[in-house]
Amino acid sequence: MKLDNQLKILIVGLGLMGGSYAQGLSRRGFHVKAIDTNPDSISFAEENGYIEKGFCEIDENAVGEADIIVFALYPHVFVKWIEDNQHLFKPGAVLTDVTGVKECVVYKIQEMLRPDVEFIAAHPMAGREVYGVKNADESIFRDANYIIVPTDRNTVNAIEVCKAIGQTLEFNRISSLPPRAHDEMIGFVSQLTHCIAICLMTCSKSEHLVDYTGDSFRDLTRIARINEDMWSELFELNKTALLAQMDKFRAEFNEFYRILESDDIEAMKEKMRQSTARRALFDKKKEDE
Repeated sequence: MKLDNQLKILIVGLGLMGGSYAQGLSRRGFHVKAIDTNPDSISFAEENGYIEKGFCEIDENAVGEADIIVFALYPHVFVKWIEDNQHLFKPGAVLTDVTGVKECVVYKIQEMLRPDVEFIAAHPMAGREVYGVKNADESIFRDANYIIVPTDRNTVNAIEVCKAIGQTLEFNRISSLPPRAHDEMIGFVSQLTHCIAICLMTCSKSEHLVDYTGDSFRDLTRIARINEDMWSELFELNKTALLAQMDKFRAEFNEFYRILESDDIEAMKEKMRQSTARRALFDKKKEDE
């Protein structure tokens, strides 16, 4: 399915992700408007051609004419926004999102949503260590994965619309997971990695690390520059899955500690061989593409 670029698209939330969606969709000829509480974000997006028009308050016409609405909000804000404003949606509108957790959000919204409007969840696995629309960059999508998160309430058409958004923005790979499986996977590949990066940066109080560190430390801690409001909410909402992944990591780390402490060189090398082989799969996948 290819999206008709005459469709009217509304972005709610013009941060890094919402801004990057707006930039990418506008550059491909779509009619894009946006709502954000920050007037500077709206002005920047208008001046740079990311959107045709923006609003700092909810504009009934902008909401009511939108064929597709993309929500780039914190989860609790997203749910409240739908609760308060769904009466404004155009019948037949398709809603989607960029939210980093799903099970606690998707079912809640689908339960409350009008029957003539459909919400199909999505998660663009892309980002940067900077925030805000001024750092928006649609190129972050080109090497990234895009996950569609359907439920049994979703129609084939809405799923195809969601997939077409990912294709339009040129995501590298598009896949699908149900909400619970998504959250379990995200707990490992995204949230756990952020926890590790945070702990690496906080476990040493030395003020001179920057004078001595090499690329390996910089690579491992790239994501430690973190939006504490957003990520603390995501961690809390996905706490059960994240704690389970932290337990697995702690057990593996403790095992490696034991191996080193007992001078079991062969066991250490075997762990390294496993690590090298599994990491090589990522490089092979990229080469195949």
